[in-house]
Amino acid sequence: MAQGLAGAVVGAAAARAAYAVLTLPERACAPAGTGAQGATGTAPGDPRAEGTAGAPGADVPSAWLRRNFRGRVVTLQEGPALASGVCAASLLVPGPAPRVRAASALAAAGAAAFGAYDDLSGNGQARGLRGHLAALARGEVTTGLVKMVGIGATGVAAASLLRRGPVDTLVDGALIAAGANLVNLFDLRPGRAAKFALLAAAPALASPAAPLLGPVVGACSALLPDELAERSMLGDAGANALGAALGAAAVAQAPRPVRLALFGAVAALTLASEVTSFSRVIDRVPALRRLDQWGRSPVRRTAAGGAEDDGRAGAPGEGRPVGRCA
Repeated sequence: MAQGLAGAVVGAAAARAAYAVLTLPERACAPAGTGAQGATGTAPGDPRAEGTAGAPGADVPSAWLRRNFRGRVVTLQEGPALASGVCAASLLVPGPAPRVRAASALAAAGAAAFGAYDDLSGNGQARGLRGHLAALARGEVTTGLVKMVGIGATGVAAASLLRRGPVDTLVDGALIAAGANLVNLFDLRPGRAAKFALLAAAPALASPAAPLLGPVVGACSALLPDELAERSMLGDAGANALGAALGAAAVAQAPRPVRLALFGAVAALTLASEVTSFSRVIDRVPALRRLDQWGRSPVRRTAAGGAEDDGRAGAPGEGRPVGRCA
């Protein structure tokens, strides 16, 4: 427990420090006196909070700015910051053997790197495993497919550091990659993926995996308030890193039967996501809906009486670059 708490403290501190550094250009281009982080910290009702470009000082490249499901402009820098916190704490936390630390950090860093590639280069036209495979059948290699292959490769590389047999290494690498993908599937609303990761990791802080899960708990807790306030989003970089870190912790500490069971459960949820919407399932279960909406801005109702966030797809333009720092 003490090692897990130490990892959480280091992860939180490292994630907040990285976030402050990475978002400095966006905060510098915000109008004086707003206390804003670029367009992301404006008050509700401000036109810039609805994703309108053209604010004074708009001279920062837009690669890391996106519109969220409500159309508000947010920064994607939360993802790299969270991954940095997890990796730093995984390497520094007391307890695990050096190769276990290295495996955890490699899994998270590799997932974050390929996730960031998809964040910055993807167009979002192909979604889900079925969408990427359909594009491949047409001769198109999507950034999402490159990301899946890359995360799979880094997952196997991380698993190989544990020096198990070839079958275990392949299974462990698959669990790391599947975990990275699963958490990303939940990253459709502010705070949802981070809450999922916290629910998965926090109870295990009393287990032997605590030193590897503490960094996840700390980094998530430190950056969750900004995400719930819709100033930032995890993006693929952050969500994939979270899932890979959770997978690496399971791989490092769980016996083979448990690892196989976890892989089966993760694979089942991933396949289920191809035929149903997690957002709709959550919205239909009162307890899940309350947990999902905890800490977020109230959901506005449309003129037709529906909820603003009741579907799987986000607002028009969600996830696309928004011009320049606005």
